[in-house]
Amino acid sequence: MAKLLVPLVMLGAVSGAGVVPVPPVPVSPPVSPPPRCPARCLCPAAAPSPTLLCARTGLLAVPPSLDRAAVELRLADNFIGAVGRADFANMSSLVHLTLSRNGLRRLAPGAFADLRALRALHLDGNRLPALSGPQLRGLASLRHLILANNQLAAIDAAAFAAFAATVEDLDLSHNNLPALPWDAVAAMGSLATLTLDHNLLERVPAGAVARLPRLARLDLTANRLRALPPVPGPPGPSLAAGGNPLHCNCELLWLRRVAQPGRLETCATPAPLAGRLLGAVPEEELTCRAPSVTAAAAHPPAVTEGQPLRLGCAAVGDPPPALHWLGPDGRVVQNGSRRSVGADGSLELRVATLRDHGGFTCVAANAAGEAAARVEVVVVPLPVPRDGARDGDGDGGAEAGPGPSDMAQAGGNDTWGGPGERQRVVAAEVTASSARIRWLPQRHVPGVRMVQIQYNSSADDSLVYRLLPPSSRTFVLRDLVPGRQYELCVSALRVLGDPPAAPRPLGCVSFATAAAPPGCSAPPRPHFLGGTVIIVIGAAIAASVLVFILILTARWKAAAAAGARRPPPTLTSVCSQTNGGPRPAETPELPALPPLPPPAAGGGPGGGPGAGARALFPSHSYPRRARPRRHGSLPRLDGPEGTPLGPPLRPSFGSTHWMLESTV
Repeated sequence: MAKLLVPLVMLGAVSGAGVVPVPPVPVSPPVSPPPRCPARCLCPAAAPSPTLLCARTGLLAVPPSLDRAAVELRLADNFIGAVGRADFANMSSLVHLTLSRNGLRRLAPGAFADLRALRALHLDGNRLPALSGPQLRGLASLRHLILANNQLAAIDAAAFAAFAATVEDLDLSHNNLPALPWDAVAAMGSLATLTLDHNLLERVPAGAVARLPRLARLDLTANRLRALPPVPGPPGPSLAAGGNPLHCNCELLWLRRVAQPGRLETCATPAPLAGRLLGAVPEEELTCRAPSVTAAAAHPPAVTEGQPLRLGCAAVGDPPPALHWLGPDGRVVQNGSRRSVGADGSLELRVATLRDHGGFTCVAANAAGEAAARVEVVVVPLPVPRDGARDGDGDGGAEAGPGPSDMAQAGGNDTWGGPGERQRVVAAEVTASSARIRWLPQRHVPGVRMVQIQYNSSADDSLVYRLLPPSSRTFVLRDLVPGRQYELCVSALRVLGDPPAAPRPLGCVSFATAAAPPGCSAPPRPHFLGGTVIIVIGAAIAASVLVFILILTARWKAAAAAGARRPPPTLTSVCSQTNGGPRPAETPELPALPPLPPPAAGGGPGGGPGAGARALFPSHSYPRRARPRRHGSLPRLDGPEGTPLGPPLRPSFGSTHWMLESTV
C-alpha cells in the first residue's frame, strides 16, 4: 500500500507545478428581481413609472399580487363586484386608479384610506347604490372624482369631506339622485366642473352656486327642476339646463338674458308658453302674479284654555307663495314645544293659552309681492266662581256663572272677587324671589282630598303645579323671578262618584314680584350650594392630610437631629458577638480552686494532656442558652499566682472557642 501511495503523491506534485494559476473572477452583488406582474396583466417596462394595465382581463377581484409601488393602475372592464379594505393597502404612490365598468356594488369603509397621493378616481359605469362618509376616507389629494352611470340614490354629507378643498372635477351624472348635499358641495372651494345631468333633482337652493368661486361649468340637464336660482356673473359659469320642466315666469328673466344661441332650455308651464324655447320668449311675457290668500280659518274657532287648536291657510300665486304666521303680538311664529308650523302652512297650537286670544295673521309672499289674512282665535278662560258659592249647605244660594280665569287678569295683587267680597286667596309677604299664599278654609266643600296650586309668570307659557294636603292654609312659593307678573289659582281636588269630580276652584290671585336690588344677584341654586359644600369639605380633608404630613416630617427631622447629637456607643469588647453594648460589670472572681491531683502516669481514665480541663468541663452537651454569661463575662479559669496551674484561671471564651464548642 505504501508503495502505491508514494508514486501518486509525486505525480500530484509534478502536475501541480505545471498548472498556471487563474485570477479570481469578481462576483457582482445579487440584484433583486423585478416585481412580479400579476397574471393577465401587462406591466410595460418602458413606462416612465410603474404601471399596471389589467383592463379587460376578466378579473373577478382585485389581484392580491399588485406592485405596491405602482403609480397607475387600470382595472376597467372587469367583473370586480366589491373592493375590500386590504385591496389597495400600502399603495401610497398610486396617482391614477380606474375601476370603471366593473359592476361594483360595495365599497368597504376605508377602501382607499392608504391612497394619500391619488389624484384621479374613476368609478363610473358601476352599480353603487349610495355613498357614505367612510367609503371615500383618506383621499386627501383627490382632484377628479367620476361617479357617473351608477345607481346612486343618496349621498352622505360627509362623503366629500376628505377632498373638499382639493377636488376640481365632480361628475355625478346619470344617477337617481333626488337631492344633493348642497352644503357639502358649496364647501368645495376649488371646484371647476360640476356635472349633475340626468338625475332626479327638483330644486337647487338659492346661493348654493354662488358660493363656488371657481366654478366654470355647471350641467343640470335632464332633471326635474322647475326653477333655477340666479347664477353669479357675468362672467359666470357655463350653464346647461335643458330638458327640465321649467316654469317660465319672472324668476327666469336672468336666464333669458344670459341665453346664447343654441341653448335648449324649454318652458313647460304656463300653458301659453309650453314647448317654447326660453330664449325665444319675449321678456314681457315672463311675468309673475302676486299672491292672494284663498282660505284662512281656525278649527275650532273657540277653545277653552289648555285645549289644542289648528289654524289653516291657503294661498295662490305665481310662483307659489311661501306661508308664515304672525302671532297676536305681531311676532313671527316659530316652531316650538307648544306651536308648530306645517309644510302646508298650517299652524298648530298644542296647548292654547289666553295669550293666544286675538288675531293671528297668515302672510303669503313670492317674487311679485305678498298678501295677508287675519284669523281670529277665541280662547275661553277656565270658569272661576264670582261669589261665595255654598254647595254643601242645603239653604245656600245658587252659584254665580263662570267669571274670568286667573290667566285673563292683569294688574297688581287682586282676586276674582268684587270690591265688597272677601278675598279667598291672598298673596302676602311678596319679595323678589318668594311669596306666601293664603286661602280660606274650605270645610263646606265635601270630599276634598288635596289642594292644588297652579301658577305661571308673564314670560313663561308652562304652568307649575303644587299639590298640598287638604288641611293646608298657606304655602310659600320660592325661586320666583324678580320683576315678573305671576298669576295663581288654588283648587280643591275632590273624589266624588266615578269618574272623580273635576277640581273645584277656590280662588285666584295675581301678584308681581319685587325688582332685584341693583348690584345683587339671585340666590344660588341648591345644586350650586351642594357643589360648593362638596368642594369645601374636600379642601378641608386635603388640608388636614397636608398638616398631618408636615407634622410627621417635622418630628422625623427632630428625631434625626437628636440622634446626630447623641455620642456614639463605646466599643467594650472586640470579642463580643454583639459588639456595641456597654461593657458589663466585672464579675467578682471565684474563690481559688483546690489543687488538682497530678495526672497518672498511664493517663488513667482521663489521662493525657488536658485531663484537668476535661474534669473542670466534663461535657459540652448542654445547650448554649443554659450556660452562664459568655464572651468575657465569666472570670478566666486561672489559679492564683504561684500555683502549678500558673496564673489564676478564669473562664473566658472568645469567638474561636464558641466556634469550636459548636463544632463539638
